[in-house]
Amino acid sequence: MTLRGNNRSDIFKTDQDRERFISKLAESCQLYDIRLYLFCLMTNHVHFVLETPQGNLSRFMHRLQTAYTVYFNRKNKRSGHLLQGRFGSSVVDEDEYILKLSRYVHLNPVFVKAHQKKPDRERIQILRGYPWSSYRSYIGKCKPLDFVDEGPILGMMDKSPKKQKGIYRRFVEAGIRDIDAAFIETKKHSRFCIGSGRCQERINELYERLVQNYHQKEDVSFRREGGFCSIQTILNVALDILNAKPESLKTRGMNSMIRPVVAYALCQYGGLTQREAAEIMGLRSGAAVSLQIKKLQEQGQSNKKLKAILKDLKNRLDQHSARNLVLKG
Repeated sequence: MTLRGNNRSDIFKTDQDRERFISKLAESCQLYDIRLYLFCLMTNHVHFVLETPQGNLSRFMHRLQTAYTVYFNRKNKRSGHLLQGRFGSSVVDEDEYILKLSRYVHLNPVFVKAHQKKPDRERIQILRGYPWSSYRSYIGKCKPLDFVDEGPILGMMDKSPKKQKGIYRRFVEAGIRDIDAAFIETKKHSRFCIGSGRCQERINELYERLVQNYHQKEDVSFRREGGFCSIQTILNVALDILNAKPESLKTRGMNSMIRPVVAYALCQYGGLTQREAAEIMGLRSGAAVSLQIKKLQEQGQSNKKLKAILKDLKNRLDQHSARNLVLKG
């Protein structure tokens, strides 16, 4: 799967940015039980090969995108979207295609224009030294990454663990001049599946049935799972309902419900963790957000005005999330 910068803009400006993204990637993999097999960070996009045993790819990607965007925007004093709203993903079928995909992903750093015309030996050295992918770990040039599961792919190389890394290195670097034109063509043929023609037909048919079922009968219970609202939408709606200005989020008030309502909305309707919500609101920690939400829950039991605010908030944001699902469908 691929994650790109909005309008193909750069998403990493410094090594600190790349380190933060990898840190958030590791956190998100652990939080959502993601099996990450390999990755590669480029200047304006990221490649992953992963498995989602819990079927929660959208939640995983939403959390990862939000966490990194919050960091990047605050660091660079910017606002708005950093990453494309829709990530690209494909089902991978059969060991042969998984191996070729892993080689394709790991070779990305030496197929940029700056390196394409360099001698093969120099390109190999660049590849082996590239620190922003899982390749160095795969070939034993650095310690294994605890959030990357190398076992399944290396296991295809040889039964002996001692030989696996060397065989994989030779397999990948054999494509230093030509990634594999036939594989690239297969990858382009279907946006849903990387594999045999039979697999592509099966996945395409499944997609068509899902689209038909979606339009025939919408499952409302699915909205909150996949229909999160953007941070800006949540802030705009919440502050409008509360008749408050953005700067009020920075102001402490003993009886004010502005912070508690916004904190609740960001976590409930934006899918953010309490720590991420704290970063947006300028609070010190996720614990501070937890206290704000607890305050809301305590007062919401008896405060009729607050109940009306939360009902209005839910209605408006449900409309936004439902609209987003229809557009994505």
